[in-house]
Amino acid sequence: MSWLNRLERKMGRYFIPRLMYIITAAMAAIYIVDLLMPGLHLRSWMSLDRSLLAQGQVWRLITFIVVPPYTSPILALISLYFYCLIGNGLENEWGGFRFNVFYLFGILGAILAALITGSGDNSYLNLSLFLAFAALYPDYRILLFFFIPVKIKYIALLDLALYLVLLILGTWPARAALLMSLVNLLIFFGGGFFRHLRQQSGYWKTRREFRKYNR
Repeated sequence: MSWLNRLERKMGRYFIPRLMYIITAAMAAIYIVDLLMPGLHLRSWMSLDRSLLAQGQVWRLITFIVVPPYTSPILALISLYFYCLIGNGLENEWGGFRFNVFYLFGILGAILAALITGSGDNSYLNLSLFLAFAALYPDYRILLFFFIPVKIKYIALLDLALYLVLLILGTWPARAALLMSLVNLLIFFGGGFFRHLRQQSGYWKTRREFRKYNR
């Protein structure tokens, strides 16, 4: 990704370190407030909705990122821990700047999908983090149902199957958000994948080397 290399050379110092720690901490705080004071309807003030954006509630373009998952406290805690795990893994592999760019592109994709379809959330944005982590660490093991060790690449394959089902049967907001998350993954992994193939293609890695060898 030459464009990303150039961008990193120019702006690589500007990023938020440990971004997922900040996001998950905000999610946890919102979850606790929502649990203790449900009358505030905090989530409803933070969700991504095109009609409410048109009324001037522009803060939703940011707040939807930290809306916590709808689930029990224990499962919410596990989800937030997992967000930290995969976010930290991606940042360690790519560096803070590239991880910030990946997450920013995911945010913009989710916003674009919501503007097209009318509503959106952060679920496919977070799922794209999981798929990116699985692509980088395919043999990482997680405990399914808390006691069955499973390589993360197999879970990712199930998620991709779910992607396909949702593309066919899902709602239009789900389809749009899903496609945007896939585009983000392709931006960051598509070029690298084909570059890897070229590097594995034998001696003739470039046309210059081919011409040199055949003189």
